Amino acid sequence: MSRIALVTYDPRPEPSHDRDLPVLREALAGAGAGADVVYWDDDGVDWGAYDLALIRSTWDYSWRTAEFLAWVERCGKVTRLANPPAVVRWNTDKRYLGDLAEADVPVVPTRYIAPGAAADLPDDHEYVVKPTSGAGARYAARYTPDQHETAVRHLARMHEEGFTAMVQPYVRSIDARGERALQFFGGRLLHASRKQAVLAPGTAFDADKVAHPGLEPWTPTAGELAVAERALAAVPDADGLLYARVDLVDGEDGEPRVMELELVEPNLFLYLHPGSTGRVVEAVLALARAGHP
Repeated sequence: MSRIALVTYDPRPEPSHDRDLPVLREALAGAGAGADVVYWDDDGVDWGAYDLALIRSTWDYSWRTAEFLAWVERCGKVTRLANPPAVVRWNTDKRYLGDLAEADVPVVPTRYIAPGAAADLPDDHEYVVKPTSGAGARYAARYTPDQHETAVRHLARMHEEGFTAMVQPYVRSIDARGERALQFFGGRLLHASRKQAVLAPGTAFDADKVAHPGLEPWTPTAGELAVAERALAAVPDADGLLYARVDLVDGEDGEPRVMELELVEPNLFLYLHPGSTGRVVEAVLALARAGHP
């Protein structure tokens, strides 16, 4: 019997918001596997006792990146980790968008402002500021040029905490056509979803935000699928990918561009796509049976 660790984080005192976890655990058990829900930072876990450690909802990693990557290295030495350590390392820093752009993948134009650098912010268009290590729209906000001083304070706060900021034009098409998430599992498109805009005008960067407002099933266009596949082909060590989520928006020309590429802990939205659970379980079990690389 395969033993699989479904890796999450401890959200105490709040309950877990990962709706995929109980679905996956039950489905894996129904397929004859042993599946445990475990915290990535639990020192009492014997990771070597598992055939596969499947990262699912380690949603605090972006504030604890050094600790998390140290765990990734330790875990990857004693069992198979999905996604693989090299992929996780690359994807935890959103400067990977620069790598994708260099590979001629259409991405949302992005600049980076590291701690100590000048607050070089746009003065002629609306823009977004967020950290290169972040999840769930934490520390992200939308600004107009006349909100320069507020944006500078946002930058200063991130820099004080050691974060590099990324600055992107606000993609206006999101307000009308939303953001599409194409999810891949086991090397194939699993399903896709669309959500509404996350960043409302005037919402403070440190305010709580709904990460997936108005989520609904989506049928990707041929153009969206082509861009997503180009992005995945540009990932270092892409052959080791088990899962991926490619977030797309439409550029000023109406063509899809990559907003983010989620290879660490993307929500699978199985509650929205219950027919996908069987394919996920099949791919997870196949990888667990393959043994430690």
